[in-house]
Amino acid sequence: MTTHTGTLRTFTVVRRLEAPPETVYRAWTEPDQLTGWFANPTAPPSTLPTTIDLRVGGQWRLHMIENEQKAYVTGGVFREIVPGRRLVFAWGAVDGWPALDPARLEDSPLVTLDFVADAGVTEMSLRVDFPEHFTDEDVKGWLDLGILHGWSFTLDRLAPYLAQPR
Repeated sequence: MTTHTGTLRTFTVVRRLEAPPETVYRAWTEPDQLTGWFANPTAPPSTLPTTIDLRVGGQWRLHMIENEQKAYVTGGVFREIVPGRRLVFAWGAVDGWPALDPARLEDSPLVTLDFVADAGVTEMSLRVDFPEHFTDEDVKGWLDLGILHGWSFTLDRLAPYLAQPR
């Protein structure tokens, strides 16, 4: 399910996943797991490692290969971590996409992931908030890049990944 909230300043993508919150959280916070579902499974494999420094101020980085012609590093800088329940990060990567300056995290979209147990499954919500100082035109530019579709498409890979035996 995808919903728009606010007035172009934020959007939320929600998924119900057949796994407990701790399992879904680990899929986001363990490098081998994140690589296993976040990147396009039909694209050539990356030769760059996925890294996660799971602490406030730590960065995560993943080489996103969409196809043979389009690849980039993405990631974020953690702003809040509640094990098994919540991750908040400034979205972007140094020398990646979206571009991120660690000294100016307030200039990056903020991504909040919440993992809530609900009747034996996890309701995972991903919210993207644009900085308050972004103009409506700035926000429209981001949305015109297709980031809502991109996040939705990426999150669609998580349920099949979690269903695989480990």
